[in-house]
Amino acid sequence: MGEANTHYYATRDPLGVTGDFTTAPEISQMFGEIVGAALADCWARAGRPDNALYVELGPGRGTLAADALRVMAKAGLRPAVHFVEASPVLSDFQRQKHPGALWHQGLATIPPGGPLMVVANEFFDALPIRQWVGDEERRVTLKGDDFAFTAIGPIREDSPEREAVAWEIASQLEMRGGVALIVDYGHARTALGDTLQAVRKHHFADVLAEPGEQDLTSHVDFEALARAARAIDIAIDGPVEQGDWLEALGIGQRAAALAEVSPERSAEIVAARTRLRDSGAMGSLFKVMAIRNRDWPMPAGFAR
Repeated sequence: MGEANTHYYATRDPLGVTGDFTTAPEISQMFGEIVGAALADCWARAGRPDNALYVELGPGRGTLAADALRVMAKAGLRPAVHFVEASPVLSDFQRQKHPGALWHQGLATIPPGGPLMVVANEFFDALPIRQWVGDEERRVTLKGDDFAFTAIGPIREDSPEREAVAWEIASQLEMRGGVALIVDYGHARTALGDTLQAVRKHHFADVLAEPGEQDLTSHVDFEALARAARAIDIAIDGPVEQGDWLEALGIGQRAAALAEVSPERSAEIVAARTRLRDSGAMGSLFKVMAIRNRDWPMPAGFAR
C-alpha cells in the first residue's frame, strides 16, 4: 500500500472531476473557511501568539490552505505557511497558490519557533495499514500472474505508520504549543473489519489491480490515533462527526451568506453543504478530532 501510493501521488493530480476522487476543500470553499475560522478562534483564545505557524499535511492543490488562510487573515492571524508534501506534482499546484510557503518531507524539519496550527484533511487514510487474520499477518503474494492475499478470514487492521505520525504531531504540540485538526473518514472506536479500498475515476476498484495507478485507502481508526497521541502529555478532543462539527461552526449561516451574494449559485451552494454535512453523504462517515497542547483552549465544535 505504501509503495503503491507513493508512486500514485508522485505521478498525477488525483483530484477533481477528471481525477479519481474529490476532497471536501474541492467541493466548497466553506470547508476550508470553517477550518480557518476554528484555528483563528483557538489562536485568539490562546493569547494571539505572534509567531504561530500554519502546517498542513498532504495539502492537495493548496485549496484548503487558501480558504483557511484568507479567513485567518481577516482575524489578524497571518502565520508562516509550511506544507508536508511528498508529491512533486501536487507541490507545483501548491506553489502557484502559496509561493511563500516552505515544503517538508515531515514535521521534523519544520524550523524551531512558535506554536503550530496543524491541519490533516484526508491524510491519514492513505498511509499504509497492516491486516491480520487471527495472529497471521495478511500479505500480498503472486498467484500465477496475478496478485492475491495470503490469508482469508475475519480481518483486524492496524497502522504503525499512522500512529507514529499522530505521536509526532502530539510531541511537537507538547513542545511548541498549538493545536491540530484531523479530518478523515473512519471510525471513532477500534473495530474489526476489512476497510481497504481502491478508488479510480470516482468508482471503487479491485484493490490488487494495477498497483500505483489507483488510490488505496482505508478507514482511519481514531481511537488508535488518540491512543498514540496520549503517549505524550497532550489533550484530545473528539472525534465528532464532520456534519455536526460543520453545523456547530456555522456552515448553514455561511451557505446562506454565499447564496445571498451569488443567488445564481444557490443550488450549487446548497448541494455542497448537503454533501459535506448530511449523514447520507460525508457528514457521518467523516470525523474531526483535535490534538492540542494542554495550555491551548479546546477548539470550537467539541463541546462536551
